Amino acid sequence: MTILPTLKSLTIAAAILASTSVFAFAKDVTISVWAGGTGPNDVYRLDAIEIAAQQLQREAALKGEDLKITVEKKPYSAWEDFKQALTLAAEAKTAPNIVVSGHEDIAPWSQSGLIVPIEDYVDLDSWPLNGIYENLLKIASYNGTVYGIPQDAESRPMFFWKPYMKAIGYSDADLDALPQNVQDGKYTMKNLLEDARKMQDKGLVQPGYGFYPRTSNGPDYWQFYTSFGGTMEEGGKLVFDKAAMARTYQFFADAVKSGVTKKNHIGMPGDQWWKEVATGKAGIWDGGTWHYARLVNQEGLKDFFGNVIFTLIPAGEGGKANTLTHPLVYLLTAGHDKEDTDIAAKLITIASEPRINALHAVKSAHLGISEAESEVDFYSADRWTREATERLLPHANAMPNNSDFGTYWNIMWKNLEASWTGAKTVDAAIGDAESELKSTLGDKIVIR
Repeated sequence: MTILPTLKSLTIAAAILASTSVFAFAKDVTISVWAGGTGPNDVYRLDAIEIAAQQLQREAALKGEDLKITVEKKPYSAWEDFKQALTLAAEAKTAPNIVVSGHEDIAPWSQSGLIVPIEDYVDLDSWPLNGIYENLLKIASYNGTVYGIPQDAESRPMFFWKPYMKAIGYSDADLDALPQNVQDGKYTMKNLLEDARKMQDKGLVQPGYGFYPRTSNGPDYWQFYTSFGGTMEEGGKLVFDKAAMARTYQFFADAVKSGVTKKNHIGMPGDQWWKEVATGKAGIWDGGTWHYARLVNQEGLKDFFGNVIFTLIPAGEGGKANTLTHPLVYLLTAGHDKEDTDIAAKLITIASEPRINALHAVKSAHLGISEAESEVDFYSADRWTREATERLLPHANAMPNNSDFGTYWNIMWKNLEASWTGAKTVDAAIGDAESELKSTLGDKIVIR
């Protein structure tokens, strides 16, 4: 894959080669790395940098160079805490060398000067970075400049509790065919609501537990917009497709009206939601590939594949079956000594090697970042990563790297929640969203 013009690649490669001269004398460096959204299953977001440091030190020692790297790791499980801490650190000029965050942060952080283009510090045309999936590297870019290296990939499937699907009439063969039927558009969002209702009517789940979606704002809801024919960005401009968004809002309003989703579902305690989907209290729900790790490791679901089947998010009227990937990316922050940033970039490069990245993918149930990683025995032998990669990743889209997308997202969510709870009709919610988008974003968004 060639992202950079050849001349620029050679220049960068020469610069990287020259930077190795810093190891010609004793150097003791501390590299700090912070990661958002990082729980017990995601430790390799940080540990991979530490493994890379150990490797780089050993290589330096064999060359007779004295390099000591101390890696200071700081995980944040809550995104809000991570963003606030990083903002305060940046203001105090104490930001870490490396941050691991969602790709959507690239646009605003590059414009504010918080991060620097990683393409200025690594050779994207050399292994292992030249093997990273091109679509992931594009997601890690902004305005044609590569700012981040994908740390992981994931997808957000629809989950079905198999015993309940069987109880409402699905045979084993039907369930085996369900993923393909969803992909082909033969099983739709309409079918999903019907099956959720059947589960409740048979008393398999309590009212409001037939369809049990995410309980808070998140990227997940954009894939429903895609399912109903929506486009997030086109030609570099945000797009608000009123008809597609109305169908999306109506889907959730209908779910509440039919009683398969609770009116007060949004905002319920997360721990309660996890426990309920892990124990079969819910019939159908959406989530992320990483949910597999939590359900199996923390929530006690012993026989995942015996109890759960997963598919793409089904198509709705006017749309297509899809899923959304939300890769986290390694980013280099501004304001550090160049030699330290060179070393930080080197560590990110090593951490992206297939065997090292596979440790994170398998432990956290995320997906790999390169074809070579999918061929690592440790990765390919893991049933979840193998099946999720094949079934979901080819159909994944992503949120745009657009500095105004956050404004769009907040307005979209506020009005989705209002139509969900009945505070507004769907028509009123769409009208209010349109008015607010016009007043806040003007010609930065296409409304059609």
